[in-house]
Amino acid sequence: MSTSTIVFIVIIVVLVAALVALYFFGKKAQRRQAVQQEQMAAIAQTISMLVIDKKKLKISQSGLPAQVIEQTPRWLRWNKLPIVKAKVGPKIMTLACDANVFEVLPVKKEVKVVVSGIYITEVKSARGGLEVPVKKKGFFKRIFGKKDK
Repeated sequence: MSTSTIVFIVIIVVLVAALVALYFFGKKAQRRQAVQQEQMAAIAQTISMLVIDKKKLKISQSGLPAQVIEQTPRWLRWNKLPIVKAKVGPKIMTLACDANVFEVLPVKKEVKVVVSGIYITEVKSARGGLEVPVKKKGFFKRIFGKKDK
């Protein structure tokens, strides 16, 4: 056997091992996520709030409690999180938000949302209605897609 075939076989074996490892890691992460979703659904409650401001900030600049920042993995501390500042009853609170909810959430309006701890998971309704943002067309859809008239 030549050296090129040996190198090719070694690369194939390493790729197969990596795919098997990713498969089992993905299944484990999927189980963990299912457990977390159940826990969030168990403590979820619907509240009414007035949204003051919404921004995407690093977790260290977000104004979330120190305990939440400490529990966040180091590799996530550099990512920007959707943060909502809202008036819930008489208190002004800083809440984290789901990315899909962040796009729909109106500023300076009273909304009913589903909250699990300090995490907004869903928008139920808003005074004056919810405005769904128009999704931008992708690069290839703009160039090669059919033109709507």
